[in-house]
Amino acid sequence: MMDSTSDTKSSVPGVILRPSKWLPLYEDFVTKNASSVGQVESALRSLTYIIPGRYRDSEIPSECVHSGVQLLTLYHDSLVSRVASGLPPSARPTPTPHSRYTKYWTSHSSLYRKVALALQMVQYTEILWEMTARRRGEKVRWRVVVLIEVIKAMCRLLLLRLTNSRPLVSPPLPERELDPRSTQEEDDSDWNGMDTPVSERPSDLNWNMPRTGLSLPSLPDVNDISNYLISKVLTADDIKSPKSLLHRVTGQGQLAEIMYILRPVVYALAMQRWYKNKQSWRPWLIGFGMEYGCRQLAKSDFRERVAGGLRGLTGLEREELRKRGWAMGWWCMRGAFYDNITRPWLNGLVQKMKGKPLLDLVGSVVEDYEYLWDNFYFPTATL
Repeated sequence: MMDSTSDTKSSVPGVILRPSKWLPLYEDFVTKNASSVGQVESALRSLTYIIPGRYRDSEIPSECVHSGVQLLTLYHDSLVSRVASGLPPSARPTPTPHSRYTKYWTSHSSLYRKVALALQMVQYTEILWEMTARRRGEKVRWRVVVLIEVIKAMCRLLLLRLTNSRPLVSPPLPERELDPRSTQEEDDSDWNGMDTPVSERPSDLNWNMPRTGLSLPSLPDVNDISNYLISKVLTADDIKSPKSLLHRVTGQGQLAEIMYILRPVVYALAMQRWYKNKQSWRPWLIGFGMEYGCRQLAKSDFRERVAGGLRGLTGLEREELRKRGWAMGWWCMRGAFYDNITRPWLNGLVQKMKGKPLLDLVGSVVEDYEYLWDNFYFPTATL
């Protein structure tokens, strides 16, 4: 009898430590506290931004934390998306065009989902791989950089093929949406004890039909009818199918997209070729010239092929074109442009900030982060 009791007690910790026991509890916690979990993730990421360069040999532990948080965020996004998709249509958050497009491809193509997930994981860990390779020497570091860029380019070319030659979107996976249950909790918490609680207002009560089990949508507040009607107005993008949110590219448009995908590989190869001569402008001119050229080529293709030219682009296409335009600003932080122009200007700016309240703190953060810009390739990579 004593033996059976002791065996039962000894097996309890094993049961508790089984992933099948605590993993559902963790997933339930994340989905019910999506906003709080997101704040913790942002705080951890912000902390890892200012550690490199401040302490000796701190870059790899700091980047391990940052990469781990990014990968965990990717997992949390899938959990929240799974819960949101299981809610009634009336309770789901309104999806953005990017979310509609990426959700369509991830749900209709398992290969797209796997390739996009692999691409995101490589992007979240690329700086860590570069930091590890740098300890083996500059030659090994640049070989790893080129290899990572080749892997990412292969993934993007495959995504381009899977979407029937539609331009890439960034990121290729759906972004996290607000959990409707957390919104409902916030609304209920705003009750001050005098007004009718949000959850008990007649206009918010849904009526379930007894035969079908479906619920009729709630009626709007009489004082907010105009905003309610505006929120229900459909745009041209709202009635389009998800895959129609991006036009297929052909001819010079397809060439521009392929050039855009291969540009990081060519630039990394050029940096590997001339890494001993940091003052050389050749890698910078090759990389910037390719990106600027493919952007102009893509715009020219849109003007000729899309009805209305650039004004006829969908909202998602304009958003992606705007993202790529802002990303070109990072060329100020790369190669010879950074070494000859940007870094001397930043150093002078930091010196002027020293000794001044608040500005001194900003200058110290810039000075710490300058360590990454000076020594690594991927912190300024945008693709």
